Amino acid sequence: MKIIVPMAGRGSRLRPHSLTVPKPLIPVAGQPIVHRLVKDIAKVLKQPIDEIAFVLGDPAWFGDDVVSSLEDLAKSLGAKASIYRQDKPLGTGHAIMCAKLSLSGPAVIAYADTLIRAQFDLDPSADSVIWTKQVENPEAYGVVKLNDNQEIVELVEKPETFVSDQAVIGIYYFKDVAILKDKLQEILDENVMNGGEYQINDGIKRMMADGKIFKTGTVDEWMDCGNKAITVETNQRMLRFLKADGDEQLVATSAKLENANIIEPCFIGENVVIKDATVGPFVSIGNDSVIENATIKNSLIQSHTSIKNANLDHAMIGNHVKYNGEFTSISIGDYSVLE
Repeated sequence: MKIIVPMAGRGSRLRPHSLTVPKPLIPVAGQPIVHRLVKDIAKVLKQPIDEIAFVLGDPAWFGDDVVSSLEDLAKSLGAKASIYRQDKPLGTGHAIMCAKLSLSGPAVIAYADTLIRAQFDLDPSADSVIWTKQVENPEAYGVVKLNDNQEIVELVEKPETFVSDQAVIGIYYFKDVAILKDKLQEILDENVMNGGEYQINDGIKRMMADGKIFKTGTVDEWMDCGNKAITVETNQRMLRFLKADGDEQLVATSAKLENANIIEPCFIGENVVIKDATVGPFVSIGNDSVIENATIKNSLIQSHTSIKNANLDHAMIGNHVKYNGEFTSISIGDYSVLE
């Protein structure tokens, strides 16, 4: 089994945080988004992962530190890491084809801007499984249309009239991803574009036209990381799940707590110092940060950051930040100083 992860986008909606760190590498509940995504997909698959192929953007942006982090992720799952580059933002289909040397055999394709909680078995009768989530407002999403056999027969983008309430979340399983590769190659050769881009959906539609069977795999939870407010909410939800699971140590043993009130659930990283402060609930603090004389809840704070004399709620603060102030719901990027 392979996992293909297109992640070349810059994540402009998450600025200023994505100005210095690619969005998939921004931590949520103590781990980068893409790390959590790949690990959760591996849990659903319940089989060994042989290779994880990452499609990155410009090396000036996705540099050696990013590659090293992704190689470590693959190694932790016993898989080989393959690194590809997408030089121009020409769509989802184009991004996948940048990894064409890895497009063979069973594979999952997953876009690295979402997190999931899921427990389901892949249908062995299906040529492909499109992962979906039941939503209350399907008109805002791309959805799947099913026949009486619960097979997907059409993909409909933001339907004006009701088609189904199963929204496509951007994760796909293919029994043999080489078939998708062939269809996407046809699209590239014929220069078939939608919105100026080559789309995975056009390849999928050609597979359906050839009679390939598509089924749904419905996830229990679907969490986005599109902008600051949504990412803070996703951090809250993930911390709640991790606390209930009990599988991860959320407060590092090296953290130094002095007159500190920790209201769970929280993630507190290595060598964090919290003094004369109340932290939580739903706060993540990255490694080597210092919190002093502060009250913080519902917030994401990354590594090597100092927060003093603050009252924060629904805040998102980057790496290497110094903040001493009175604002509450703030968004501060890396290497900023507000004193």
